[in-house]
Amino acid sequence: MASGSLQILGIALAIIGWMGTIVICALPMWKVTAFIGNNIVTAQIFWEGLWMNCVMQSTGQMQCKVYDSMLALPRDLQAARALVVISILVNIMGILLSLAGGKCTNCLEDGAAKAKVVVAAGVFFIVGAVLCLIPVSWSAHSVIRDFYNPIIVDAQRRELGASLFIGWGSAGLLLLGGALLCCQCPKSEDSGYSAKYSAPRSNSTGRAYV
Repeated sequence: MASGSLQILGIALAIIGWMGTIVICALPMWKVTAFIGNNIVTAQIFWEGLWMNCVMQSTGQMQCKVYDSMLALPRDLQAARALVVISILVNIMGILLSLAGGKCTNCLEDGAAKAKVVVAAGVFFIVGAVLCLIPVSWSAHSVIRDFYNPIIVDAQRRELGASLFIGWGSAGLLLLGGALLCCQCPKSEDSGYSAKYSAPRSNSTGRAYV
């Protein structure tokens, strides 16, 4: 019963992490305007995402524009596009495997095969977490590096956006969920044949002694 509860918990955490990965892929809030220097009195807030950038006016009106060319993106966001999309696909495979090998489903009859499928799903979730963690941490490093770069003007400085924090949380949930599923690994059983020892029978034929 406890093993089944841990399995359900692991799948639930992984699904929540997968949904967070989808959110950071679509949400254009990887980098936001840094309110320092002359930017404190600015009337516009710039948001940068994987697929578009947005400008919010002081009136609350927002305008978003899709990037004209992928080459116009910095290297960290170019890599983030590919890695986040791959992470989403890998996590989908993990979800399908976890549902197929779940103890509450009847897709597989053999218990040992189910356990192996669940462990494979956990590995997929861990790989998906790493694929999500790499671009998020890379973008955060680029933002912090450029923020303290004296050559860059204040208008071009950015701060960490909400997508980065969501990405870290999603990667953590995927890692935790994948680890819980990997703990369902079946114990290796001794496949050798047990030798049974039977005492030799005593000869029932009586002997006549003279």
